[in-house]
Amino acid sequence: MDRRALLGLKTSTLRTSGGSGPPQASYLRLPTITANVIRPGGRRGVMTVETGIDTADAALRARVAQSAPRLRAAYAAVVQQAAGALLPGAPPDIERLVAQLQAATNATMGRAGARLLIGTVMVV
Repeated sequence: MDRRALLGLKTSTLRTSGGSGPPQASYLRLPTITANVIRPGGRRGVMTVETGIDTADAALRARVAQSAPRLRAAYAAVVQQAAGALLPGAPPDIERLVAQLQAATNATMGRAGARLLIGTVMVV
């Protein structure tokens, strides 16, 4: 489900490429990343992270779309590491997670310019 369309914000995120072509969305949503965590009492739980990439540059946007599998793999490694370091019953450190995911984005893309956006971080 596209939450931006539900809230009526979808048209405000469209940008034109030079004014003569069709509008292109600057936002690319990636599938949810999951990792296992230990919950209080020793039971297993799941940490889920919704991610997306916002890119203003059209050339970089095309490269981000082509590199989506590599980005998902890099994000999965970061989320698994964060979930493994999470103490039972403790909330995740979102600011550290965002910094690590942005660093993984920059390393995967080879340069800065693609901005990571976090949707929901949930431990169940």
